[in-house]
This record gives sequence, C-alpha cells and structure tokens, in this order.
Amino acid sequence: MSFFADDAEIERVFSGAEWTEGPVWLPQTGRVRFSDIPNDRVLEYEPATGHTRVQAQPAGYQNGRTLDGAGRIVQCSHGHRRVERSHPGAAPGEVEVLAGHWQGHRLNSPNDVVVASDGTVWFTDPPYGIQPDGREGYPGEMEYGACYVFRHDEITGRLDAVITDMDRPNGLAFSPDESVLYVADTGARPNLRAYDVVGGACTNGRDVPTVPVGAVDGLRVDRVGRLWCSAGDGVYVLSPDGDVLEHLAVPEVVSNLCFGGERGEWLYITATRSLYRVPLTASATLGKR
Repeated sequence: MSFFADDAEIERVFSGAEWTEGPVWLPQTGRVRFSDIPNDRVLEYEPATGHTRVQAQPAGYQNGRTLDGAGRIVQCSHGHRRVERSHPGAAPGEVEVLAGHWQGHRLNSPNDVVVASDGTVWFTDPPYGIQPDGREGYPGEMEYGACYVFRHDEITGRLDAVITDMDRPNGLAFSPDESVLYVADTGARPNLRAYDVVGGACTNGRDVPTVPVGAVDGLRVDRVGRLWCSAGDGVYVLSPDGDVLEHLAVPEVVSNLCFGGERGEWLYITATRSLYRVPLTASATLGKR
C-alpha cells in the first residue's frame, strides 16, 4: 500500500531560506506556518495563491509549533528560551508565555512541542538555540546542566521533567491513544526512543529502529500509529515497531513535516532551504491525526 499517489510528484513551493523548520497547518487561514530559524523569521505559505509571505521578523528564533485543542498556536522560541502560545490571527509578538524556567533556571532553547488531549504541553529542550555560533538564537549557558523533555500542566502550574536520559531530545509525537511518547535524539548517537506514558510520567524507555539515512529530527504520528519521520534523504513512514513502510525521496535534508489541507490530503515538508508538498492517497489521508 502506497501512501503517496502513483502519479504524485513532490513540489517545491518555496525556497530561499537558510534552514526551514516547525511547519504547522492553520485551518483557520488555510496556510502553512513555518520558520527560517537562522534568519529569525516566520513564513506562511498560502496554497490558494501559491504565495509565501513573511509573518514575523524578528521572531524570537522560533522552531517547532503545534495547535492546541482550541486551535491556538503553541510554539517554541529559541531566542526567548521559552514555550509560548498565540492565536493564528495575533500580531507578531502577541504571545502568552507558558514555560520559561524550571527550578529557578532558564530553559535551554525549547525545540519541538506537542499538546495532549488533556491540554498538557510536552516539549523538548536541547541547546541548539544557545550555542556559541548564534546561528539559531543567542549564545548562552545550559543553566540546569542537561537536556530534558518537559510536561507543563497549565491547571496546576507545574513544569515537570519527564524524560532525563536523552542527550539531545528533539522532535516528539504521541501515539494515537497517547499511551506512548516517541522522541528523536539528535545527539552524539542519534536514535529514536519510545516511552510509555502513565499518569503524566514517562517509563520503560526503549530504542525504536530508526531511519537508515541521517537522523530523525521532526516526526508526526497518524491515527493508526504510523510514524512519519524526517531523514537525511527524505521522509520515511515507519510502523510503531520501526519497520520501514515507505520512503519519499526529497532533494534536501528534511527537518520536519506536517499534514495539511481541509482533509489532511497533503504532506508538507520543511527541508533545508525549502518547503515542499506532496499529495497523499485516500488510505493515508484517512489516517491523519
């Protein structure tokens, strides 16, 4: 079974960035919002017109983003070292801070984020936005001395470190029933990990067979549990156990991806300098999360 239409061709819809990241489909506007991190700008691609506009610049070196249950954008800011929330139509800079400190220390540079069905916000916190070169943020120190995955509960105000055994936690996604959290590690030994989620905690961490070329950076999980993963040579669709189900070749290194369109019929891909898209088959579209 192919997830990509037989006659489908991958289409480059935008190019000219330095490193694209953090795509999310905004159903309220029918656009894809994504980042060009080194140039500190947020871009929006509008399929109806084929145009891409600058939504914000400067933008706080934003990286990963997602939507919460109310359709608000939850985003990671390297520059501000925090997780923020805003409405799709809000002006640049109109944000609400969800998390910026843990145990009295600033976070490193939140990288990617997911929102559970109970409204809790889960995010990774590697140091890519505080490195000395200043390419993806501002040089800084790792104040709590490590790189964790966090869970923020807005009701209680708690910010808990739920995964502490990874080197550079990066992209993350829940299984359809939210019983498993998948997290990509882009550290010295890149891998993909799965954790059981029990009572807001992560247990039983184990490796999942990962992509054969490059490393997983960003990923998504569809409604039947398949993992859609970025890689050095394109996008891989994996089973929950890590078996390769399909590979889509992309001519640039892929950073992240998201499903878009009114029925989830498109896969949007951020890859190095560009934004790509490819149509999906009905069997794949029906599985979108």
